[in-house]
Amino acid sequence: MVLTVLTDDQIKTILADLTADEFDGFRKVISTALHEYSTNTHNIEDGTYHQPERVSTENLKTGATTLYMPSVGPQGMGCKVVTLSSSKASQDPSKPSIQPTGAVTLLSPTGEPIGFLHAKTLTAFRTALSSTCLLARRTTVKTLTVFGTGLQAYWHVRLALLVRGTTIRHVNVINRRFSDDARDFMKQFYRVPANIKEREGWTETTFGILTPGYGEFKRLLREQTRDADVVYCCTPSTEELFEAEVLTSHEGRRKGRLIAAIGSYTPQMRELPEGLLLQATKHEKPHWHFHKHAPEGGVIVVDTLDGALKEAGEIISAGLQPTQLVELGELIMLRRMKDEEDAASELEKLDFSGTPSIKSAFSGSDGASVPEPRSSISKDSTKTSGSSSSKGPSMLRRSSSQRSADKRKKEDALVRWLKDGTVIYKSVGLGLMDLSVGMHMIQLAKEKGIGTRIEGF
Repeated sequence: MVLTVLTDDQIKTILADLTADEFDGFRKVISTALHEYSTNTHNIEDGTYHQPERVSTENLKTGATTLYMPSVGPQGMGCKVVTLSSSKASQDPSKPSIQPTGAVTLLSPTGEPIGFLHAKTLTAFRTALSSTCLLARRTTVKTLTVFGTGLQAYWHVRLALLVRGTTIRHVNVINRRFSDDARDFMKQFYRVPANIKEREGWTETTFGILTPGYGEFKRLLREQTRDADVVYCCTPSTEELFEAEVLTSHEGRRKGRLIAAIGSYTPQMRELPEGLLLQATKHEKPHWHFHKHAPEGGVIVVDTLDGALKEAGEIISAGLQPTQLVELGELIMLRRMKDEEDAASELEKLDFSGTPSIKSAFSGSDGASVPEPRSSISKDSTKTSGSSSSKGPSMLRRSSSQRSADKRKKEDALVRWLKDGTVIYKSVGLGLMDLSVGMHMIQLAKEKGIGTRIEGF
């Protein structure tokens, strides 16, 4: 068995000149893993997929938190150990600033060690990769607003430029202070070679940074958050990054946005305001009004249901229930659609019986609720089985046609929400991401001749 060792610099080298095809390879790997995990495509009882809860320890001397994240999949097993400054320590000048660092150990299905990868860049990349699965389907992506200047923030912006660089015009960066890290964050984008910028289509994209030291900070914070088509929250904050009213007011709801919060990962942390989550999961009765709002799905998208309920401070604080959450893996197949016609056949396979709140995404354009496909089919089958002789072929054809029309209306509403509506994604991370992306990283490193390979380990 061959053991592949990849340093952080080697992983950076692999990702620095990532082509669209290479990115698509990573996207397919993580999409498949999340989809199969969430929809039980493989039998978990057989041990194909297993995601144990992560464990954490605290170092009182350094103020560091260490996370232990195991996972099992068809590719094999993996465990990541990563250390970073806690939210409290990051605000204490006497404590060292520790950016997420550690290692991922990968093993074959029979237990042989096959990979040992530095976790720093890998973690940021795989987190941004999952968020980008939702970004790729958005209709309008012109303005990005990102909170934070760490690696997570960098890779969220970097992958957005790779996927939608031809449409992105402005990138707004909001940080609590203009530090050396913030300065280096901005420099990284200017250092990207001109040929790569041209290939990805963002040579004319402008970048700006906003900090509280600026006199108009509060006003610009509101404007840059409200004007954004995509908002990335990438900070270990214990306070809401902006007021809920910025996006829950009638003016704020006129525009659909993708909002991804990936920086907070404990019950004490929170980036998104509680009011925003409550608004997004509210089920309003159909009524006439003069305010035009973007489509809302009635749910928050999460990477892992169990993890979000136990570790996501925003979810816990808002008191959201499992029926108000839907896993990204249940929607990830929509990324594979090439056009609206594909949506019908793919969406028929989705089962939202465990998340009834998603029904709000299946409402008609006039706000009227559309019956569940399963219930409408069962009702029709009961009627036709008992009185088929009383209905002619034309009546049966009309009944079938109506069911198809109702189903298509629901499917169109879901696609419209994911493309144009307000979609909130909360990620706390799971080891399955490290396992799937890490395995693919080893394969790509071998193709590029990068890394250290130890025969007979």
